[in-house]
Amino acid sequence: MEKIIFIETGTGIDVHGQNITKACIRAVENALHYNSMPGIKEYLPGQDLHNMRVNVKLAVPADKELVDTDQVTQEIPYGMVTVEVIDGGMATTSGIILEDQADKNDLMYMVNAAVEVGY
Repeated sequence: MEKIIFIETGTGIDVHGQNITKACIRAVENALHYNSMPGIKEYLPGQDLHNMRVNVKLAVPADKELVDTDQVTQEIPYGMVTVEVIDGGMATTSGIILEDQADKNDLMYMVNAAVEVGY
């Protein structure tokens, strides 16, 4: 990315089921949910949303190799998207194991996301 215009951050949690991809998607949704970029096109080369670059950084506490980055990428509506998964986040107890929620243990996964937007 040549120039970062802004960075959005978010947190996503999967309380039951230990699905790290679900927590990642929720973190990206949280980062994007409260933002609008009405003037972004004027900063992009050719004033074209397809020229926007989006770098997604995900800090995950476990199962890094199980993150489905294609599913995460689908959360970004425009631009060329890259996803980087790094160690971080938090795994902590949910206090209960719910078999009907596909729990393998009592952990909930918290993921932090940073979404960099620019060109």
